[in-house]
Amino acid sequence: MRRMDPSAVEGALPVCAPEELPRVLGSRIRRALRQPTAEIVQLRCPVAPLDLLAWLAAQPEPVRFYWADRENAEAVAALGAVLLHEATHPLTREAIAPVEDRLRRADPGVRFYGGGRFDSRAPVAPHWEPFGAGRFWLPRFELRREANRYWLICNLVSELDREHPEAVIEALEKLRWPEVPLTPELPLPLDRRDTPDQTGWTRNVERALDAFRRGQMEKVVLARQVQYAFGEVLDGLALLQRLQEATPGCFHFYYQPEPGMAFLGASPERLFRRADGHVWSEAVAGTRPRGRTEADDARLAAELLQSEKDRREQYYVQQSIVEELRPLCEALDADPQLSEMTLARGRHLYTGIRGRLRPNVPTGALLEALHPTPAVGGYPRAAAMEAIRTWEPFDRGWYTGPIGWLGADAAEFAVAIRCGLVAGRHLYLYSGAGIVEGSVPALEWDEIEHKISDFVNVLGLELRRS
Repeated sequence: MRRMDPSAVEGALPVCAPEELPRVLGSRIRRALRQPTAEIVQLRCPVAPLDLLAWLAAQPEPVRFYWADRENAEAVAALGAVLLHEATHPLTREAIAPVEDRLRRADPGVRFYGGGRFDSRAPVAPHWEPFGAGRFWLPRFELRREANRYWLICNLVSELDREHPEAVIEALEKLRWPEVPLTPELPLPLDRRDTPDQTGWTRNVERALDAFRRGQMEKVVLARQVQYAFGEVLDGLALLQRLQEATPGCFHFYYQPEPGMAFLGASPERLFRRADGHVWSEAVAGTRPRGRTEADDARLAAELLQSEKDRREQYYVQQSIVEELRPLCEALDADPQLSEMTLARGRHLYTGIRGRLRPNVPTGALLEALHPTPAVGGYPRAAAMEAIRTWEPFDRGWYTGPIGWLGADAAEFAVAIRCGLVAGRHLYLYSGAGIVEGSVPALEWDEIEHKISDFVNVLGLELRRS
């Protein structure tokens, strides 16, 4: 028998001051571990509002995670990994099954956070090694904002923590509570390197166009890696703070597996969300910038909506998602008309897709079905993946992989695009462009330049134009 959602009771608790947490929450930790009601117990305590990124930056714990949804309804800063599940194979339902099994025996509200590589078969670059092929973990502490309420959450694993409650309380006492927001300062890069360079990029696009003519595939998403070098170690959380301010309406994420290494981004694209027996996904493709005037903005919107090339690219994404979700759903429908996703610095073609799931469909099945979508891989999937492995001269790592969280009855994952990897004194930025029949190499190069401009502007650089 499952426990009642703790938040239903704890929502009536008074806000707890930081100095009171070890006493108030500590007594509940001891009591919960004496008589655990689930294999994973979650304790929640209301706290006063504060800057989540500043709180995360202040902690001594090396493993850190941050997630904020696109609607700004929820954000979480998480510390530590009480449980860690490594997936050495692609993110299939079998690979995720141990996590979902754990969640069935956990308190309501418990979440595992994580994600994985775009392609688990591709060779791993040294700067991606600390992240693994795919992993999901249960944090020890979470500072979670739900609407306008803030909670400190402590996750307990009864089999691991029962004999050592004081160690959990000691970790609670070490939490720091900064009183001022994060005020990031970032150094200027010393050097930039593009992989592939423009000659190599043109060659790859021409290979793709030739494959289309031969009927081998209809779309492939080709990417570039832009590497910046700095004279000092880069602060990933400071970079995310700047990025979050510049990119409203996006999923924001940050994963630090060890000091000096962090994967972060501002993705506009949802892979899927599940809740109450339903699933939501979306087909996103095609890109144009925002205009400097209202008239210019309207012209760019019309240009995108009427572009045969961009509409064809978006159609492949939509058809693939529908094909993959149909066996998992009792009912499935997509928006009847193509619309526009408008962001602060760009716009994309958009179709929303909704389904009522069949009974007992696990979240792992949704990950297996939807990743990678043609928005980041291509169509057909197998041919596009093989082309990317063969042509791209760098490791995508977690770029274009899924990142997010899953619980027993709900989950949400974004597609990890508009992102970067901080590795000591280096920053690797990644972005791609959908290549279909009619693509022009120079225009696709410029499209990627625009996509990385959020990061570049945060760093105080001007884009290097071709």
